[in-house]
Amino acid sequence: MKFKSLQDLQAVGKKLAEQQKAAAEKERARQEAERRAHAERTLFVRAAGEVQPLRQHAAPHRRVDLAPEQPAPVAVQQQLDEQRVLQESISDEFDATTLLDVDEALSFRRHGVGMDVVRKLRKGGWSIQGEIDLHGLRREEAREALAAFLRESLKRGWRCVRVVHGKGLGSPGKTPVLKGKVHGWLVQKDEVLAFVQARGDEGGAGALVVLLRPTVPGA
Repeated sequence: MKFKSLQDLQAVGKKLAEQQKAAAEKERARQEAERRAHAERTLFVRAAGEVQPLRQHAAPHRRVDLAPEQPAPVAVQQQLDEQRVLQESISDEFDATTLLDVDEALSFRRHGVGMDVVRKLRKGGWSIQGEIDLHGLRREEAREALAAFLRESLKRGWRCVRVVHGKGLGSPGKTPVLKGKVHGWLVQKDEVLAFVQARGDEGGAGALVVLLRPTVPGA
């Protein structure tokens, strides 16, 4: 490179000096950034201790496999209780008259139960193991009491029980309203295999002798 004058040479020298100064400042800035980064890493290690990087998986990026979110707990026992209540519920609107045998005792036998069972029940072939007296109770009270009595009878393993519903002599018009309701309630209960009107010495028209299904051991 040729210079025409001293001024040109001085200008080039000045420019070179400025470039060297800029390069020196840039280098100082880089070194200062490295110093600060090193100081920050040192401070973190002192605070958190030594750390180990996660193992590299087959995937190209390192990642942490989080456990899947657990579903909300299901109230199993509550569901079972609700199902049991539905199964044990009995309706006041159920008409059992079409299912009763048209005889003087208005007996009932579930499908698959032979007439010999009903005859044996009417003759006292099973010993009465328990009894509930619904006479004088209001309809709602009588329904709940009967359902509870049947549950308890099954727990005890009873096969034959007596249900006293009264003859309705104290009802308006002396109509045995509770008697018809008890018939309907019993027909709706799967544990009731059959029932007949009680004999005269067992309550007559004011009571029923009920045969329950056998209790399965461990049920």
